[in-house]
Amino acid sequence: MSMQDPISDMLTRLRNGAMSRQKEVAIPSSKMKASIAKVLEDEGYIKSFRVEGDVKKTLFIEMKYQGRRSVLEGLERISKPSRRLYCGCKDIPKVKDGLGIAIISTPRGILSGAEAEKLNVGGEILCYVW
Repeated sequence: MSMQDPISDMLTRLRNGAMSRQKEVAIPSSKMKASIAKVLEDEGYIKSFRVEGDVKKTLFIEMKYQGRRSVLEGLERISKPSRRLYCGCKDIPKVKDGLGIAIISTPRGILSGAEAEKLNVGGEILCYVW
């Protein structure tokens, strides 16, 4: 069975891992997923990530918790294969009134909404994280 939306699969695995309080989540790796994990690490939503394997690479994400509660409260896929959603640099959305982040695929790579605003670039809104 082929996977139609690998980013949605990654977000679902992270959401399930946070709900079941797993220490680490394993995901089939790609460059885009590693870039999304880098943004999540930079913004403080996960502890760390690493890519292992030669032929079939696997992305291991170490989850972050405050007490018994996960730092990742919510993940929502915005742009889907059936409906792409783009924004300009002036239209980057604020997630939960600034308490969350938007992850955006730009010509300069995958960035958080705040970074994209600083660099004055827009792109495809991949997901919201809070």
